[in-house]
Amino acid sequence: MKIKLITDSASDLPAAEELRYGIDVMPFDITLGDKSLRERVDFTPQEFLEMIDKSEYIPKTSQITTIRFEEKFMKYYEEGYDALIFVLINSTGSKTYENAVLAKETFLAKHPEAAKMRIEILDSHCYSVGYGYPLVEAAKKLEAGQDIDMVIAYLNDMFNNCEIYLIGFGLRHMKKSGRISAAAAFLGELMGLKPLISLIDGESAVVKKSRGEKNAISDAVEYISSRAIPETPWQVLRTCMPEQEDEFIRQYTAKTGRAPAMISTAGAAVASNTGPYVIGIVIRGEARR
Repeated sequence: MKIKLITDSASDLPAAEELRYGIDVMPFDITLGDKSLRERVDFTPQEFLEMIDKSEYIPKTSQITTIRFEEKFMKYYEEGYDALIFVLINSTGSKTYENAVLAKETFLAKHPEAAKMRIEILDSHCYSVGYGYPLVEAAKKLEAGQDIDMVIAYLNDMFNNCEIYLIGFGLRHMKKSGRISAAAAFLGELMGLKPLISLIDGESAVVKKSRGEKNAISDAVEYISSRAIPETPWQVLRTCMPEQEDEFIRQYTAKTGRAPAMISTAGAAVASNTGPYVIGIVIRGEARR
């Protein structure tokens, strides 16, 4: 079968992996002050982190529209694809997934002849490399000739077990964006406390409070490793804290005996809500569905 993997730019897929496996990444539109920008087109992830660090404005993201999805369906139908697998940002945090589902219904109503092309739209129930990493692994499986239904089952299994954690060293963007409610409720900054925030199925919670950066890292290593299924892959999302990020990777690798399976940099869709001073960690926890 001729199969195409498609995702949105909030997957924070490293550019090298995007090119290597031919994954189609649909960019989000970003507004920063009076500037309208498109992620992965008008700037690199690192450039965007530097932009928001210096800007007085909090960036806003726009959902991917039904029209853009319909255009994507037509493009690959005309190119003779047998199946499309869309892996999209958590549906509770964006209407992008809902728009894709609606676009599929509209597209097939307009073009019933295209019904022979299978269109699978998956809700990742998570963010960033929480679905970026499984997407790359799915690409490897398809490349090796694995059945499409087995690949879809693999993806859903990964999403059902995904746990994301943010070590918050600066909460300005999180609080002002309002998208991560646990950050808005956190009151310990004046006391030098750093929160460890969980993001599971779109719900956020402060699960640990640590005094100082060193304790924040070591406490996060202990807590997150206690939640992770042993001997399973984990991923890291970098922002603007290379020393702290490297130290977390060193400690967590020593604790678990496994280096990160993927290291990426927060893109605009994610950084617009987290800001430039967090470390993101993704693990496989216990199944929830």
